[in-house]
Amino acid sequence: MAANRKKEVDAAVADVDFAKNDYQVKLKTSMGDITLDLWPDVAPGHCKNIIGLAKIGFYDGLIFHRVIEGFVIQGGCPVKNGTGGPGYNVNAEFNKRPHDKGVLSMARAQDPNSAGSQFFLCLGRVANLDNQYTGFGVTADQSSLDVVLKIGSVRTGPGDKPVEDVTIQKASVSVKAK
Repeated sequence: MAANRKKEVDAAVADVDFAKNDYQVKLKTSMGDITLDLWPDVAPGHCKNIIGLAKIGFYDGLIFHRVIEGFVIQGGCPVKNGTGGPGYNVNAEFNKRPHDKGVLSMARAQDPNSAGSQFFLCLGRVANLDNQYTGFGVTADQSSLDVVLKIGSVRTGPGDKPVEDVTIQKASVSVKAK
């Protein structure tokens, strides 16, 4: 059973104010940097969650454990196989934003309120995920999208796991006053 990181995450986001600031999450990966613009207007709980997890270093050293060409790249599992999380769940915040190329969304189990730390980035338009998964951000620029697409084309083995690890070396948060 994973250690519950909720208290650490809550403390890390105590000063987050979506009314006053815009936030980005940057993933420094072994294949390049991915900068993500967040959508707190439609999924504030998910945005706070990824900000908090990034701030406490949760994602540092994790891999993209699932890559399905033309569909998604998935990361954020502390046991690196798709079965782990932060020890708590985040309630679904389904919204009208489409799951287009570059969209950041939250992975979950069968229960809509079972999201935790695992996220995915869409490699194309994935309409069947709309209103079923919580989209809560998007790649901030073309170079970030290019990295996502590059990761999306790596060679995979059993369970859609990349043959060679693609690592999130460091996740960080940037804040800009509105």
